[in-house]
Amino acid sequence: MSEAVKVLVTGAGGFIGSHLVRYLKGRGYWVRGVDLKHPEFADTAADEFVIADLRRWEGCQAATEGVEEVYALAADMGGMGFISAHHAAILHNNALINLHTMEAARQNGVRRYLYTSSACIYPEHLQQVAAVKPLREEDAYPAMPQDAYGWEKLISERLAEYYRQDYGMETRIVRFHNIFGPEGTWTGGREKAPAAICRKVAEAKLDGTGVVEVWGDGEQTRSFCYIEDCLEGLYRLMRSDYAAPLNLGQDRLISINELVEMVAGIAGIDVRREHIPGPEGVRGRNSDNTRLRAVLGWEPGVSLEEGMRRTYEWIEAEVSAARSFPVAATTLS
Repeated sequence: MSEAVKVLVTGAGGFIGSHLVRYLKGRGYWVRGVDLKHPEFADTAADEFVIADLRRWEGCQAATEGVEEVYALAADMGGMGFISAHHAAILHNNALINLHTMEAARQNGVRRYLYTSSACIYPEHLQQVAAVKPLREEDAYPAMPQDAYGWEKLISERLAEYYRQDYGMETRIVRFHNIFGPEGTWTGGREKAPAAICRKVAEAKLDGTGVVEVWGDGEQTRSFCYIEDCLEGLYRLMRSDYAAPLNLGQDRLISINELVEMVAGIAGIDVRREHIPGPEGVRGRNSDNTRLRAVLGWEPGVSLEEGMRRTYEWIEAEVSAARSFPVAATTLS
């Protein structure tokens, strides 16, 4: 492009956000990244990176000033272990982030605004069996998300639609279905299932135990989408004229037990699954990609095996490095 379009990526210190900044820079955009923290695993590619708390109005005003487009990824979130235990904080923090960021974008004349929602908005009663029927966009209503994270995402979807109707701001809404890949959180409680499984298999390999803990019976099912496909889908949706919510994910269903075996095969070891109590989320969740294909003329193409191979290799290296260079203990005087 002859003159770089200025865009804002919120949540640019996180997994998807940091990858998205790099992707947009590769397409010739000028990018401002905003987050509470810098990316953990690589330097940011942003032209300008701002540390700001988007729960605060002043931070949102400054972040959206002078940009033409916003990719709104900022959120207080994590895997099932985190979102099932922090309902109040998640609802409070994410509501503030999205209310303030969207209004600041309107006041600052932002032309296009992409809001990143989640498959967690879908009703719990549609996800009670492992062999689940793929979720269509229209299945969101009548609304009954599982938890506070899903409720807040659904409300912010409505907010984006009303901002388009009432103010003419071109909003886009994407519903992520379990995005994974390298350079994402892999320990500490906020990691999602693919990263947690990769870490556990890597530890079982390095320790020589072969034991991998699995929450529940492991027969709960999900679909998982690799980060490269996620970025391409986001960009295509932002450039499209489609304003209604749209699923973005793979439509291949796999159980957690099967995913453990896949990762063990990638690692080249045999594992013994040890099933323990823990938050399992819904019994099954899968994406119906019929509308994605129709709207974008595209769908995710990186296979689960290839995505998990890349992710496992990165996480194994991280686990190994962490053991070689442990964080020094802090002595309090």
